[in-house]
Amino acid sequence: MHDSAPRSPGEHLTALTRLVASLGASPRSENLALGKAYGRILAAPVIASEDSPRFDNSQMDGYALSAEANRSQDRTFVAGPVLPAGTDPARDYPRGLDRADLVCPIMTGSKLPKGTAAVVPVEKCNPTEFVATGEHLQVPAVPNGQFLRMAGSDLVRGETLVPAGKPLSAQAIGVLASQGIATVEVWARPRVMICTGGEEVSADSTAPLDNAQIPDANGPMLEALCQEYGLEVAEKIVTGDDADQLRTRLTEAARRVQPDLIVTSGGISHGKFEVVRQVLESEVHAWFGHVAQQPGGPQGYAALAGVPVVALPGNPVSTLVSFRLFVAPLAARMWEAALERHPVTAFVSQGLRGIQGKTQFRRGLLKARDDATFWVQAVGGPGSHLLAQSVASNCLIEVPPKADLPRGSAVRVHPLTPALEHLEENS
Repeated sequence: MHDSAPRSPGEHLTALTRLVASLGASPRSENLALGKAYGRILAAPVIASEDSPRFDNSQMDGYALSAEANRSQDRTFVAGPVLPAGTDPARDYPRGLDRADLVCPIMTGSKLPKGTAAVVPVEKCNPTEFVATGEHLQVPAVPNGQFLRMAGSDLVRGETLVPAGKPLSAQAIGVLASQGIATVEVWARPRVMICTGGEEVSADSTAPLDNAQIPDANGPMLEALCQEYGLEVAEKIVTGDDADQLRTRLTEAARRVQPDLIVTSGGISHGKFEVVRQVLESEVHAWFGHVAQQPGGPQGYAALAGVPVVALPGNPVSTLVSFRLFVAPLAARMWEAALERHPVTAFVSQGLRGIQGKTQFRRGLLKARDDATFWVQAVGGPGSHLLAQSVASNCLIEVPPKADLPRGSAVRVHPLTPALEHLEENS
């Protein structure tokens, strides 16, 4: 199917979402070892089975003393047996700190003997080094409760350790490990098959190029974009201009790999060798047409062997922009494991003008200021081939049709970076 009237970018994303939903896409979960789960998204919340800390323990290397000892006017005490971390205090202090003249040399993290009212750092005592068991030392009076880490002060059994639906951070993994958790149930990453090429694109990056050939930039870039947005690349195909050969390779690979999504780049416009369009336009749910945007006007989609296919234009920047605008949010809507970068509002640092009848997506550098506002500056030219000029960008600036945006105008910005907190600040 071909549409004569261009769609808006929003209309195209809605159509893609309907296509994938109609094919029965659904998330699936898998169990992973905790050490391999960084950045993955929990399929269900994890509930604490233990208090944290699990027991009252010392925050310092020093001496534990009872409330009675802490009230004593005579600040000279006898040192009891040393209590290392990991030792049950009941072994050497079965009745706890039951003597007013007794203090317990204790290490950081050690479980507190029964009756402990406070811990005094060893360097605050006299002498300032630990003494042997049975020797005397002077310990200053301190507030009760000093340097005690009480059970459950971080979290209480039954509380949610880590909620579902967010990427696991290093801190979250540490919390899970502290509860003795070795594996977690996470959402499986959507499996994507990538198809790039054209007769002018070399399938072998190590082979010498013919005079009219270029290396495949889009394949590695799409692979990196998939990683950026939480997608797993299951297969990569580089095609020439033979439609029959492409149909065979795509169909066989789709049946063998069984991906959740196929993403193609190039071959969808109106030239004589637009093989992706030629192969897919007769498939079920197929649509090829134009979206009213620059770059990335030509767009398409279809279903092949029951797998949704998102067909992107082939110019490198058009591929980049189209992936960010369509593939990334589509995956986030349809599969729980995919990551989403929400648009933000920023102010332009230089004047920008829109073009007639199309939403323009300029590459930009988004910066956070000390007043918590975001400012954005266009990077490089608007051309769809200017990939090198886009390297310094970290976002797409959405410029509405015919817009006249003086400096300081508010615009919608689509971040390319993992999180806004990583944006550099203006000096």
